[in-house]
This record gives sequence, structure tokens and C-alpha cells, in this order.
Amino acid sequence: MKKIIFSLVLSAAISQLQAQTISLSLQDCRKMALENNEKIKTADNAVLKAKLDRQIAFAQYLPKLDGSFTLLHMQNQDLLEVGNILNVTLQTRGTYLAGINLTQPIYTGGQIMAANRLARIGETVSEEQRRKARMQLIADVDNAYYTLISVRSKVQMLEAYTRQMQGLYDKVKLAVDVQMATDNDLLRVTTKQNEVKYQLQKAQNGEQLCQLALANIIGADFEQAIIPTDTVLSVDKVAQLSEDFSSRPDLILLQQQVKAKEQLVKKERSNYLPTLALIGSYSYHDNLKLKGEANFPSGTAMSYNHTFSGGSPYALLALKVPIFHWTAELKKVKKAKLNLNDSQLQLQQLERSMRVEVRRAVQNVTNAQLMVETATIGTQQGDENLRVMQQKFDNQMCTMTDLLDAQSQWQQARSNLIEAQTQLKIYETEYLRVTGLLE
Repeated sequence: MKKIIFSLVLSAAISQLQAQTISLSLQDCRKMALENNEKIKTADNAVLKAKLDRQIAFAQYLPKLDGSFTLLHMQNQDLLEVGNILNVTLQTRGTYLAGINLTQPIYTGGQIMAANRLARIGETVSEEQRRKARMQLIADVDNAYYTLISVRSKVQMLEAYTRQMQGLYDKVKLAVDVQMATDNDLLRVTTKQNEVKYQLQKAQNGEQLCQLALANIIGADFEQAIIPTDTVLSVDKVAQLSEDFSSRPDLILLQQQVKAKEQLVKKERSNYLPTLALIGSYSYHDNLKLKGEANFPSGTAMSYNHTFSGGSPYALLALKVPIFHWTAELKKVKKAKLNLNDSQLQLQQLERSMRVEVRRAVQNVTNAQLMVETATIGTQQGDENLRVMQQKFDNQMCTMTDLLDAQSQWQQARSNLIEAQTQLKIYETEYLRVTGLLE
């Protein structure tokens, strides 16, 4: 019975522990971040709005159909009165007028065409802004993910170091008991143990902070401990690191800004060009009454009633030609050209800055690869040195100082390798981001 209860309690504890942890790969973290991030959702909405703006701009090419209805209710109006001989009255109570108008723009000086081009540019800009936001978010996720791996690896390395120190402590304690070592030797080991314990606690605290940072980026529950699964960091050399950044969103955005300023110049220029439109209309009126009464000299009286109703179509061609506006439109064109020149200068400056940034990213990746190779060799040497010193210490062929130095060198070599591998992955992600190839 006790075994059954113990098994149930153990199963419940394991289930609770699993519920508080979540194993995620780098791709899982990227996917969760892209699905949960508010900035990405806002960028998606911006793309949808830009598509609607383009459809709205295209509708300017098409004819517009409008309807109207007017109801008139006024007091009777005397139109003509000649003594007691002739009276004519206009009755407008209940008179109404209904019609439809069709307007087709023929020539607007290029305004509609410029507006459509601006709308297409706006759609491209919104898509590139979304791509830029996604790339930046992915870079943040990679940074947080690899940093968590780095800290967890250091925790595991320090745990192994703690076990080494515990084994050394047991050996020295036994030697002290048989008076083959001094209490000072045991004190030195204990001091080193406390130092390693402090480093381990510090690394564990850093691991918790890194988990919180990653959970915040990907939108995960803060109460769940994230276990990264992509713990094997690849250190393969990149065959060729290109410095081409033509697909980078920042560059494309500024290029589109220059194109937009060119269209704004054309749009301002169209303000002093003639416009031509074709208008067709049909109106129908009813219940407009004319009432009159005539008294002839012979004494005969005659009443007159007539209701006006019917429809009348018509068409007209409207031409508008600006003549003189105190050169305001010309000054607007000059101002738009200056704005265009500013955007071109910004593009040139940004291209130079990006070229430097990309070259720096290439150099960082190259240097990080060399650092990983150097750290790998150092780790191999540290492992071998520790193994040799451990054997010599067991055979009383070296001092404890030599063994402690070998263990410190082993720790430093492992730490250097972890940092070099992590930094290389972060630099690789940054290189892909600055060249526009991350996603």
C-alpha cells in the first residue's frame, strides 16, 4: 500500500514539474514570438490598410455615380396679378426633384496616376516595415535563446567543476585523516569549493533572468521554465560572406521614400495643369403646380390648373484651367523638389553607413570563427592538462597548487569555448539581419 501511495505521489510530482517546464527549439521560439508580438500584429494591420489605400486610389480612375432627392414645401407664390382680371399662383407644396449624376474624370493633370503610384509605394513600404520588424524580432529571439544556452552550459560546467572539487575534498580529507596532508591543504580546497559554489549560484540566477527575458520576447508564461533543445551550437565555416545588402528593408524603405518624393513633385506640378471631366445627369421633377384665374370683360371667368412633371437628361464637359495663383503652385513644386533632394542625400548617407555595418558584421563572424577554433584547442589542452595533473596528484608527483591551477585552467577554457560559440551564433544572426537575409 505504501509503495502504491509513493508511486502516485511521485507521478503527481513529475507531472507538476513537467507542467512547469517547456522544451523549445529555436524555430519554436521564433514562431511563438512572431505569433504573439504586438508590433508584428500592428505591422500586419498596416499592410492590410496599405492594400485598402491602393484600392481606394485605383477607384479614382472609375466613374462615380451619385443620387439626389429634394423635397420642397413652401407657401403658394403669386407670380402674376393684374387687378381683378388675372391671377397666377405657383404651388410648391410636395414638389420634389430626384436625379442621378455620373462623373468620369478624363484628365486631371496626372493627380490620379501619382496618387496610385504613391499608394503602391505605400503598400511596398508597409510590407518592408513588417519584414524589418520580423527580422529584428527574430534577431532578439536568437540573442535571448543563445544567451540562455550559454548560461545553462556554464551552469552545467560549474556543476561538473563542483563535483571535481568534491572529489578532491574527499581525497584531501582522507589524506588529512591519515596525516599525509595538512589542514592548510584542506582549507585551500574548501576555499576553492566556496568560490565555485558562489560562481554556480551566480550562474543559476543568470539562467533564471535569461529565461524570463526569452519568455517575455516569445510571449510564454513566466512561470514555466524554458528548456532549450538546440544546445549543439554549429561552428561550421560560412563558405562566402557577401557584403551585398540590397535586400535590406532599411535600404528599400529609403529607396521607396525617394520614389514617393518624386511622385509628390509630379502631384504638386499637376495643381497648375488643366483638368477635364465628363458629367452626365438625369433629373426628374413632379408635383409642381401652376394655378391661375382669368376674368374677361364679358363677365366670363376661367380657371387654369397645370402640373409640371417629367425628366430631362443632359451631359456636359467641364474644363478647369488655373490661370494665376500668385505663383503659389510653382513654389510648392520647388519645395517638393527640395524634399526629394533631402531624401536622396539621406539615401546616400544610409548606404555608406550600411556598408560599414555589413563589413563590421562580416569581420565579427570571421573573428568569432577563429575564436571558436582557438577556444576548442584550448579546451582540448585543458582537458588533457587536467587529466595529467590528476594522475600526477594521485601518484604524489605534483602539488595541490598544480592541480588547482589545472582545474582553474580547465574551467576557463570551457567558459571561453561556451562564450565563443554563443557569440558566433549571435554574430551570424546579426550578419543575416544587416544583409536582409535573416528571414
